[in-house]
Amino acid sequence: MRRLTTLLLAGCLPFAALAQDDASEATRAAQAELAKRLPLDDPRDEANATRGKLAEIADGVILDKDGKPVWDRRPYAFLSEAKAPDTVNPSLWRQARLDAVHGLFEVVPGKIWQVRGYDISVMTIIRGKTGWIVVDPLLSEETAAAGWKLFEDHIGAREGKRPIRAVIFSHSHSDHFGGVGGIVGAADVKAGKVRIIAPHGFSEEATSENVLAGAAMGRRALYMFGAILPPGPRGQVDTGLGPKLSSGTVGYMEPTETVGAAGGPLTIDGLAFDFMDAGGTEAPAEFVFYIPAYKALHTTEVVTHNLHNILTLRGAQVRDALRWSKVIDAMLLKWGGRAEVAMGSHHWPTWGTGEVSSLLANQRDAYRYVHDRTLFLANRGATLHELADQTPEAPVQGRDFSTRGYYGTLNHDMKATYQRYFGWWDGNPANFNPLPPEQSAPKYVALAGGADKLLAAGKAALAAGEYRWAAELLNKLVFADPANKAAREALASAYDQMGYQAESGAWRNYYLAAAASLRGNAIAASTSNGQSRSFVSAIPTAVFFDALATRFDAPKGGALKGTFQFVLPDSKEAVAVVVEGGVEFPRYGVTDAAPTATVTIDRKTLDDVMLGQAQFPALLQSGAIRIDGDKMAFLSWFALHPPADPRFHVVEP
Repeated sequence: MRRLTTLLLAGCLPFAALAQDDASEATRAAQAELAKRLPLDDPRDEANATRGKLAEIADGVILDKDGKPVWDRRPYAFLSEAKAPDTVNPSLWRQARLDAVHGLFEVVPGKIWQVRGYDISVMTIIRGKTGWIVVDPLLSEETAAAGWKLFEDHIGAREGKRPIRAVIFSHSHSDHFGGVGGIVGAADVKAGKVRIIAPHGFSEEATSENVLAGAAMGRRALYMFGAILPPGPRGQVDTGLGPKLSSGTVGYMEPTETVGAAGGPLTIDGLAFDFMDAGGTEAPAEFVFYIPAYKALHTTEVVTHNLHNILTLRGAQVRDALRWSKVIDAMLLKWGGRAEVAMGSHHWPTWGTGEVSSLLANQRDAYRYVHDRTLFLANRGATLHELADQTPEAPVQGRDFSTRGYYGTLNHDMKATYQRYFGWWDGNPANFNPLPPEQSAPKYVALAGGADKLLAAGKAALAAGEYRWAAELLNKLVFADPANKAAREALASAYDQMGYQAESGAWRNYYLAAAASLRGNAIAASTSNGQSRSFVSAIPTAVFFDALATRFDAPKGGALKGTFQFVLPDSKEAVAVVVEGGVEFPRYGVTDAAPTATVTIDRKTLDDVMLGQAQFPALLQSGAIRIDGDKMAFLSWFALHPPADPRFHVVEP
């Protein structure tokens, strides 16, 4: 990995240190055992991750218009060390070093390039007949713009001025479309100069996923991505899927066309593409595609260089491991033996027809193993909590790093598959309606003979290297008495060691973020994306009112009864919100005959409110909102929608 070390040395800055434990003897032994078992010095991934590099952004720093960094790789210079420290799983360290390689790379000579290492995702640029076709313009407009400038400076300057003719959104997650405004203008799309091509169902999924459950998902995402940790060997190292999330502006543009469920051929700027539907795998709306002229397969996020999540730790709807494996097999049957390079929406490409076919076969087998082993054991009585401990890693995981659990894991993917088929309950009636943690925890403390004895038992488990058991015991004590500093520190120590040992970047981040929260030294979130007007404007009005209903304070509004009619003149929409019995039900497209009050507000003004650029009282005073009917009833109802606190506790009551 000497060349990789050289590439990572530039821009060395000291990293912030957490007041954490050293790696314990048990952790050091676990790291050594894994390092002995895996071929960590296999050079093939390093060769692929560095192949075709043409240029890079100096120091890996990207600034917004105000000069604030939205991407900065300088604090990650510690990854220049080839040998993993004891506080990082050696396999994850290897993955993090590969993810840290950044720059502009040529994938197919003169035909396809990638910009990698400037966001969690990858942007691909393809030569068309008269211009460029861009795939997945990253999460943030600023990182996409910087990546495009890097391409233009080194390829555009050589080729002459060629416009972007099309942008492909491979799937409905924002790290693959949010930066579109950084590379093309909305006016050019509207004028038909730029096509935006996406899978069917994209528009509904792209803007809706994080709206209803956004507060909780966002809070958990801070832990999962390590956004409240400083970079360093005892902090955030990598996510497994990519370095981290950028912190710029997330935008949106509506696709001009979509590819249907049947997939099939499509010509884009004179270049033939062959699409295959992959919806219901990693994302609800997703496709993969093959370019025959370039013998290039784009695997999107269906095939990456890690085992992915069947259920992400931040929260989402459970994915389908069985369909996932079948889509990969369909790719193998259709394009295996033909594709000379496979490139995804994350990580680095794989070259060679045999290597591409092996990548597809191994990834297929990994997801099928997750699915089939889960049901094999569940159909023999194993429960959600027993599956993973009864299952060794898949044979393929010992020989192919692309199938290892750097992001998803065999452990939580099996639990997610169980949940998909059987739900949250393990079938044992003792677990059907257990006491909430804050009620049960004091009883466990009393059963243990008091806080001191339970703390002593937790510390004994720590000393024995039984960190899962230590966490289970000490978590009871923290929930019984969150002010108990000794309990908090001991629980944080357990999380430290489990984080150090974790091969999954997501697991490591979550454990160490939990430890930092308990110690009170979590940093301000390093990932804080601002949503642009284009993104907010794309949220369907019906989804907005559904989200508003989730904020209704039912206990306080139980006696309220009425219908509040919303009229949005500029978008020509109507929503009747029926309130009764502690329930708020929006009827999109309905105009009530006798509403309690009618509220007239432009959708554009509603967007201002969502963006925090306007407040209802000022809008009422200015006349931007008109209320006819029972104004006091409307104001009373509206006051029953308190915002959720995005800083709610995760690892304590």
